[in-house]
Amino acid sequence: MQRKAYVPGTAALLVALLAGCTSGSADSGTTDDANPGEAGTATAAAQPGKYRTLPEPCGVVGHGTLDSLLPGIKQITDAEQRETAYAGEATLTYDTDRKVGCRWKVESTDATDHLLVDFERVVSYENAVSDDSQAQTIFATKETAADLPEPTASATASDSATPSTSTSASASATPSSSATSSSSASSSSSTSASGSTSASASVSASPTGLEPRALSDLGDEAFLDDALSSSGSTAQQRTVTVVFRTSNVIVTIEYEEQPATVGVVPDSQKMQDRARKLAAQLADSLNG
Repeated sequence: MQRKAYVPGTAALLVALLAGCTSGSADSGTTDDANPGEAGTATAAAQPGKYRTLPEPCGVVGHGTLDSLLPGIKQITDAEQRETAYAGEATLTYDTDRKVGCRWKVESTDATDHLLVDFERVVSYENAVSDDSQAQTIFATKETAADLPEPTASATASDSATPSTSTSASASATPSSSATSSSSASSSSSTSASGSTSASASVSASPTGLEPRALSDLGDEAFLDDALSSSGSTAQQRTVTVVFRTSNVIVTIEYEEQPATVGVVPDSQKMQDRARKLAAQLADSLNG
């Protein structure tokens, strides 16, 4: 009788021990499942940028656009030399998936024109920072370096206007050289009083309404700079720069013109219209 009582007791003890082990294992499994989930949330990678490649820069600008920006091309009589001028020259780069560019330089009887188109694809190396956010930071740095003047009502109106494609309209809307010089002098004196040397140079270079400014109709964000420089007795050179960002790609256009005749000032509105028109074409090509 004692053996019969002892055996069930032993069995009951084993059942209790097994139940405890099973319960502990289940609790442990629940805890382990929670930890990886929390860690995964903390280290989740930010979204990659929209663009994974860049266009071929020397082929993205059409012949018609180059005819407008670089009038001297049509004056080249030799067919082979003219095709070389259209082809441009690729800028030096070590990673064509990250940065590419192309330069053109053409001389005409009236002026020498330069054009640079540069594409930069931004990639963030921080898991918590998206490619777009990193590109936004880089764009902000470029805009700050441009030292744009405070926007005015006339500059805002000019920003919203569609670039003109009519040469006659541009010419009639642009002040004469003497008027531009007078405007430059007054702008320079008022701006220098504020203590901003860089802004003074930019403002004095452009007629009213064409000052360096942010653009609201191009890409995700954009700005335009316009600077007039003079080297001693040589002709003045105007440089119009348009920079815009679309997702994680930043595009820079530099358009320069130096007249062949000393005393001639390059037309600010005409150059800005041409540069903005090219920028709009490049933005469309990226989105296409």
